[in-house]
Formats: sequence, structure tokens, C-alpha cells
Amino acid sequence: MRQWGRSGADLADRLGVTARTVRRDVDRLRELGYPVNASPGTGGGNQLPPLLLDDDEAVAVAVGLRTAAGQGIEGIGESSVRALGKLEQVLPGRLRRRVGALNAFTVPMLHSARTKAVDPSVLTELAAVCRDSERLRFDYLDHGGRSSRRVVEPHRLVCTERRWYLVAWDLDRADWRTFRVDRVTPRPPHGPRCEPRTPPADDLAAFVSRGVSTRAYAAQATVRLFVPLDEAAQRVTPSDGTLEAETDDTCLLRTGASSTDVMVLHLLLGFEFEVLAPVELTERIRSHRDRLSRALDRGGRSGRPAPAAPRTRDGADRTPGTPSGSGAA
Repeated sequence: MRQWGRSGADLADRLGVTARTVRRDVDRLRELGYPVNASPGTGGGNQLPPLLLDDDEAVAVAVGLRTAAGQGIEGIGESSVRALGKLEQVLPGRLRRRVGALNAFTVPMLHSARTKAVDPSVLTELAAVCRDSERLRFDYLDHGGRSSRRVVEPHRLVCTERRWYLVAWDLDRADWRTFRVDRVTPRPPHGPRCEPRTPPADDLAAFVSRGVSTRAYAAQATVRLFVPLDEAAQRVTPSDGTLEAETDDTCLLRTGASSTDVMVLHLLLGFEFEVLAPVELTERIRSHRDRLSRALDRGGRSGRPAPAAPRTRDGADRTPGTPSGSGAA
């Protein structure tokens, strides 16, 4: 550990306090378990840790580092483990045991291979241009695999449970846009500086949620769910749709899907509901209801076993009509 020496008088002068205050603070550090060694003489000799954390702060830092492993940032898991190790070295014994147990007996749930991790250098670069209000140039790969060059005025980064998004004013489209950070490749140099614009919404998290769960899809709907908002929120994530309280027992869901047929299948897997818009969705639900009724009637009369589900090339069963888009209720 690095040695750091200051005389009591020097500390008092630099901190603008009395020597008595310095002695009292040193005693308090020792009570917290930090090693503070003093020796007589003009130079003195102290051994201070680089972090001054109380019990709750130390645990909070450890939890934050461990949680960071699941935030979709490339290499952050390994970095968090190294940081936790360094944190343990400078903590008093009683805290070292608590943080060490948290580190040893916690397993982060990492993302699947389908979720591309974000390069931490890209995140810090985007955060810097947001802070400095500089125009940003980057190549962007959309969901269809098409690449384009974009010039934007960046505003904020928004993090969900799986992805990172950049909210920015797109100069070519003269509108606010949301970009997935894992599809962004910055093309510096950036600039010039720009005057910060009024953000598109007070709640940027809700703005991004509407974009990724609703506006991005061809079919969009507003549905009343016959459950309280808190209960619906346990099943409906920000990537599925946005929720709004209506009464104590109902809430509104705004969501999207690749088609109305896919939307029907999503809604059937959730809560009791009522379609408010569009009318086409109600018609598709009625059509599916009639088809299911006929299927049940035929199955009951014939007594013949249902045909086997078709199989994919890899041999897995595939049920016809299985939804593949977002927007489950």
C-alpha cells in the first residue's frame, strides 16, 4: 500500500481546520478500522487507504460492481471482479468479510449470445460527446442489416435491462431518434459544438421504451388490461410495451408487433384485456376465435389424434403461428 506522509500541522493548514480537529478525525478513522499510523517528528508517517467508505457505502459499491456484470457492456464482468478485489484489499477486516462473501456467492446472469455486448470505449465516447454537446458522426446498422452514415446532436444514453440506447437529434431527418449503441460505430473527429436542444420528453426512459416496443413496429395497438399497473409491470417489460395506470384495477398497454396476427398471439399469452385500437386487431381476434372453435369442434367429433407439428431443419418442433416479435401482454 502506498505510503502517504503529512504532518498534523500541514494537514490542518491544508484542510482549513485546527490540529485538534485533525486528531479527532484520525481517531474516528481508527474506530472505523482503517490503519492510521503516526510517528513523532517533523514529517510524521501515515498509512491511509485510498477509499474512505462506511459499511453501507462499501456494500453499495460492491453490489454496483457485481450488478454491472449484467449490463451488456463488453468485458465489464472481468473488470468488476478486478475492482472488487482491489476494494477488498483496502477495507477493514469486518467489511472485507461481508464484501468477500458477496463476491464469492453471487453469480451474475449474463446475456445470451444473441445479445451483442457494447464496447465500453464506445460508451465513454458517446457519453463524452453528450457532455460536451458535440455533433457525432457514426455508421449505424439497422435491424435489417443495412448500414448508413448518421450525423446527430447527441443528448443522453439510456440503459435498459438488456441494451444501451443513444437519444439524439438526427440532423438529416430533422427529428429525434433512438439508436442501439451496439450498432453504432463512431467516426471521429466529432464536432463542432452545438446548442443543447429541448429533449423530446421529460421521461427519456419512457420515450425510448415507446420507440423500441411500439413505434418500431408496423402493427401498433392500445389495449386495456384488467389488472392493476403493478401486477402488469411484473410481466410487461419496457421492451414489450409501455404501461399507464387507468384505475386501481386496470391499466393501458401500448405495444407493437410485426403484424396484427403476431399481436393477437402475444395478447393471448397474458392478462384479460380489451382492445381499444385499432379496429383491425379486434377483427383478427374474432377470426382467430372462430378458427379455434372450429378446430375444437373437429377434434371432439373425430377423436383422431392431432397431426404432429412440422419440424425445422435442426429437428426442433415448431408450432404454427408461434410469435417471434416483441409486444407480449
